[in-house]
Amino acid sequence: MAMFESLSEKLTNAFARLRGKGKLTESDVSDAMREIRMALLEADVNFKVVKEFVAKVKERAIGQEVMETLNPGQMVVKIVYEELTALMGGENAKLEIAERPPTIIMLCGLQGAGKTTHAAKLALKLKKEGKKPLMVAADIYRPAAIKQLEVMGQKVDVPVFSMGDKVSPVEIVRGGFTYAAENHRDVILVDTAGRLHIDEELMGELQQIKSVLNPHEILLVVDAMTGQDAVTVAEHFNEKLGITGVILTKLDGDTRGGAALSVRQVTGQPIKFVGVGEKVEALEPFHPDRMAQRILNMGDVLTLIEKAQEQIDQKQAEEMARKMMKAEFDFEDFLEQMRAMKRMGPLQDLLKMIPGLGAQMKDINIDEKEMAHIEAMILSMTPKERRHPDIINVRRRERIAKGAGRPIAEVHRLMKQFEQSKKMIKQLGVMDKMMKKKGKGKGFPKLPGLGGGFPGPFGKR
Repeated sequence: MAMFESLSEKLTNAFARLRGKGKLTESDVSDAMREIRMALLEADVNFKVVKEFVAKVKERAIGQEVMETLNPGQMVVKIVYEELTALMGGENAKLEIAERPPTIIMLCGLQGAGKTTHAAKLALKLKKEGKKPLMVAADIYRPAAIKQLEVMGQKVDVPVFSMGDKVSPVEIVRGGFTYAAENHRDVILVDTAGRLHIDEELMGELQQIKSVLNPHEILLVVDAMTGQDAVTVAEHFNEKLGITGVILTKLDGDTRGGAALSVRQVTGQPIKFVGVGEKVEALEPFHPDRMAQRILNMGDVLTLIEKAQEQIDQKQAEEMARKMMKAEFDFEDFLEQMRAMKRMGPLQDLLKMIPGLGAQMKDINIDEKEMAHIEAMILSMTPKERRHPDIINVRRRERIAKGAGRPIAEVHRLMKQFEQSKKMIKQLGVMDKMMKKKGKGKGFPKLPGLGGGFPGPFGKR
């Protein structure tokens, strides 16, 4: 995530100075806290939140548990991680689902925050979980708002209820409730109107909708890139409407990230979801502990595993592992793994989720076009060539290069890399068996939920 890069770098630098010391003094801790305080303020975290956070960390860091430990620097990192997690809510806050359907979710926020788009993203997520959502178009003021929701509804294959822009929003939500009951829709997502700024008329209308619907969730959609303004907006909406949670959008943007660290503390309400891209699938549940790990460059293996499980079929993965171990892995498999990887999101973001790679990836720009070129070359092969790479001679390589519109040197490089990958995988397989035979372990370590040991070039074993 681009948003925390600067903060992560500054915190890492502060910790590096502590890690170099065998024993910490109170002065060492104070110097580190000063750096952490400045890093958080520069990341646009609310001043009061920073003050309380630093005080808590300092109090714990100068205690006996840290000063007398063999590695005090690591203990301070552990304390900062625990306090960051607590600051953002401690644990993932799930949606409240009604015991008797329908579950009613009201989305509110200022104009431009992304309410309509995120109504569709949330509808898609709920649909994947087995729900039958209905979106209700209650924004009658913004030009083309209803049309936008209908287009988004078609994109995610979720029905949209609308009555045009000549009927009051209160009547529209009443009509939507009736439609949901008649058509057995078990979740109602209401897309309400926004304004360019908070005003009494907007709040009055939202309060009316709330009293008519009595929603189970009132989710405020705020733009992470607006920094402290996002926190102020959340404070006002919570005061006037009583929100139950926040959807923080544009978390993939080049922003300082203060809103993510301030919203919970200022409003008392949790961030429930984060928007991490423009695609309709780009909505993730907010996990405070995982976010803290990312901020501290610890990676985020659990989210990486979840993304992999969503995109890679377990049976396919097991078959692929068998083929790899027997060196039967071919270009058909390679292509499938690469496509699964692409579905998981930008490669650079995925690599940052691997512990230890976050800081290293900072200045490395991965060219996504490279993957597209590889795909074009593989698709230029005949099915027989993809299944039997050994038959690809110089003449065939020339034809493949021409068909993909790539230089012949790139085809040579792809073939060489593919052969090297196969050799490496075969060697790892032999080592895995040897380790098991000698009883020195259980082979290569597993990632929870991913099946067997080491990963292949583009996937899991």
